[in-house]
Amino acid sequence: MRLLLGGLAALAISGAAAGAHAAPAANTSTAYKVIHQDQGSKSGKKLGGGLAPMGLMKATLYHFGAAGVGGKDSLGCKPVAMRTVAVDPTMIPRRTILFIAETVGMTMPDGSKHDGYWYASDTGGAIKGNRIDLFTGHGKASMKPAFKFNLAKLSVAKAGTFTGCPPAE
Repeated sequence: MRLLLGGLAALAISGAAAGAHAAPAANTSTAYKVIHQDQGSKSGKKLGGGLAPMGLMKATLYHFGAAGVGGKDSLGCKPVAMRTVAVDPTMIPRRTILFIAETVGMTMPDGSKHDGYWYASDTGGAIKGNRIDLFTGHGKASMKPAFKFNLAKLSVAKAGTFTGCPPAE
């Protein structure tokens, strides 16, 4: 299922949101097992409704065109701009849906606003411990909307799991 979140404006303002799920697009083969159904706080300190706080993690950014970045993630899927995240699989299992509160409202490549959900479908040799690497798209210019998160500590919570590949937006 494709994960959608209602009330994103309320999350950005008040720090709480309600979850909703829609049927997948006809051309997608991705299936999801989602555990997030309720609401959580933007602070990442007190989360309810199935969100499991994982704590603050140092974020870096990566993009196509950077050294060592190929056309597939560690699951063999095409990375999705502003959705794919590389993780240390000993800290966060691959196929985990993550909620990163600070990214709610960030401008997406299509002009829409980010809902805070990311898909742990990649790993990286330099991603060890409490670190995550956010995939921004093609070229250095793709990093601009997310640049304020580079080297920042972000609140990360487990929102569910998925099978297949992350949905292409």
